[in-house]
Amino acid sequence: MNQIELRALAKINLGLDVLGKRENGYHDVRMVMQSIYLYDDVKIEKTAEPGISLVTNLGFLPTGEGNLAYRAAKLLMDEFEIEEGVKISLNKHIPVAAGLAGGSSNAAAVLFGINRIFRLGLSQKELMERGVSLGADVPYCIMRGTVLAEGIGEELSVLPPMPKCTVLIAKPPVSVSTKVVYEALDAKEIAVHPDIDGIIDGLKKKSLKDVAACMGNVLEDVTIPMHPVIEDIKNEMKASGALNAMMSGSGPTVFGLFESRAAAREAQRRIREKSLTRQVYVTSIHSVRRNQNAD
Repeated sequence: MNQIELRALAKINLGLDVLGKRENGYHDVRMVMQSIYLYDDVKIEKTAEPGISLVTNLGFLPTGEGNLAYRAAKLLMDEFEIEEGVKISLNKHIPVAAGLAGGSSNAAAVLFGINRIFRLGLSQKELMERGVSLGADVPYCIMRGTVLAEGIGEELSVLPPMPKCTVLIAKPPVSVSTKVVYEALDAKEIAVHPDIDGIIDGLKKKSLKDVAACMGNVLEDVTIPMHPVIEDIKNEMKASGALNAMMSGSGPTVFGLFESRAAAREAQRRIREKSLTRQVYVTSIHSVRRNQNAD
């Protein structure tokens, strides 16, 4: 095999709670993660020329050590002393720095692809163990599906699959620093914690309404005051029929869960019409067949 083409899926957080901060600066979290069918195309090709080259359709992204996908390739190629080279092509569709784990998902795809084309023989678990050194979301992006994440995000437990629904993704034109958000969270007392157990119970009952009713993200209390447009988008989604709408990760992306694709399309139209953002996507939940490797 000389090349492989993969889809690096975005993720949303159905629930995100922060339990405390460790001495090393990392935060203990409890999150319900979900893959969605919004993805970057990742192509990996063997080259006779040694080394790693990375190209992307977004000119502002780094193409060397500053890119997680590059570092993922380097990690495996250094460990296994691979003498051939690779060319990585990233065709990005997932909004960047948006709370959707686009960079982590790219890194996960590269780990999977390098393992496959060079026949390294690493299991999913072994790839996940290496992925955590690149970022806390990378092991989840290798596993994908509906998952409870604990610890710093690396302790993963498979949950019952999310009921089918339409997901609307809206990324407002603002930038959010995860570091700044967590620092602001550390400076305040968390008054209300999301009902993570309620989300899990909803999944067990296969009840989309119960899952939606229990959704919560503790970081909203920090990010929304900085960027009120996030609340505006949430309200627009709910007014258009979303069962619930919430910020993903540290933001600024908002997602809404809809039973009706037509209602999601109407919310998309209204969000654009009110100039809240142009980056609005109608997509769906991605479930993983657990007896097979993800693509």
